[in-house]
Amino acid sequence: MQVIETNISHVRRIVPKRFGDERGWFSETYRTDVLAKNGIDDVFIQDNQSFSAPQGTVRGLHFQRHPMAQAKLIRVLAGAILDVAVDLRRASPTYGQHVAVRLDAENGEQLYIPIGFGHGFCTLVPDTMVAYKVAGGVYSPEHDAGLLWNDPDLGIAWPVTEAEAQLSAKDRVAPRLAELPPLF
Repeated sequence: MQVIETNISHVRRIVPKRFGDERGWFSETYRTDVLAKNGIDDVFIQDNQSFSAPQGTVRGLHFQRHPMAQAKLIRVLAGAILDVAVDLRRASPTYGQHVAVRLDAENGEQLYIPIGFGHGFCTLVPDTMVAYKVAGGVYSPEHDAGLLWNDPDLGIAWPVTEAEAQLSAKDRVAPRLAELPPLF
């Protein structure tokens, strides 16, 4: 398993090794010792999974406020996504900047997103299944929050237009970055 830094501190790509033969392949997708050696020592307390039938489904950008804030370890079980993490840490030199990584079932890469980030993704193919581990707080509707997925101030190069994006009603009306109070 290889852990790779991204352009934003603490957000990391995880690249599990695959060992294959004529039957298929085997991979360790999670190892606390390897992750801890690379600064990821979260205790994951919840596993989530989503299925998106149409290509162009956008989920996010989501986060939870303190004291139920969450870190996430994202991977794709079927299909492919553009996965995005937006830095919401006000004191960070990368506040408002983002990391965007293609994750797919074929390569098995993962993205670790620490507390203090908004997270979202867009499906690149139909019938995409995403799984992620959560550390920090369990899901809490009272602390659930979001950021407008296509806020122009974020400069995210989404693979869909606003007209093409399949969105929830909640995600269509999330606030822009400039409207968020200090959160992290």
